[in-house]
Amino acid sequence: MVKAKGRKKSPPSYDTVWEILQENAQGLRELRESQKETDRQMKESQKEYDRRINDYNKQFGDFTNRFGEVIECMVAPNLHAKFSELGYYFPRYSSVTKIDDFVNNIHFEIDVLLENGDIAMLVEIKTNLKIKDIKSHIDRLGKMRKYADLHNDNRAFLGAVAGVVIAKNVKQFAFSQGLFVVEPSGETFNITPPEGKPGEW
Repeated sequence: MVKAKGRKKSPPSYDTVWEILQENAQGLRELRESQKETDRQMKESQKEYDRRINDYNKQFGDFTNRFGEVIECMVAPNLHAKFSELGYYFPRYSSVTKIDDFVNNIHFEIDVLLENGDIAMLVEIKTNLKIKDIKSHIDRLGKMRKYADLHNDNRAFLGAVAGVVIAKNVKQFAFSQGLFVVEPSGETFNITPPEGKPGEW
């Protein structure tokens, strides 16, 4: 049986090809415009996101600072009484003591300074105490020793760190550096001395 031969399809006309090309070109233009609009919207969304993040960080920073100030007001006036329970008598205390020795280029700030004639206790207070805060306080105690030596101050300097939130490893690190740790306990706070002799600067 002989199969009938199919008719060969004639190639598309020039006009048809031109129409197809124009349609494709128009589609590409629309796609590019759509991509530009998508990019524009994404940039605006990113700007809005960044703005909100910056606002949040500022508000959170302000809250943390205010909270830290509240903690200082609660802790500072009672520190000397708590330290007296550990055998340290400090008749004088001051909050936010700034040292600016421009001649010797020594500059630092102490949250709470407790003093008597023989020793002084430098206390750093943080809402959430971190290891980096402890390292900064060790550096501060070293600056205090240097400043004191340059001004014929022979007192021994001790260090303490206080925090509302203190992780276990942070507390252990503070103890390993010879620092006292001040932390909340119910409606008051406790001071825990380091094992052995406290560090002296």
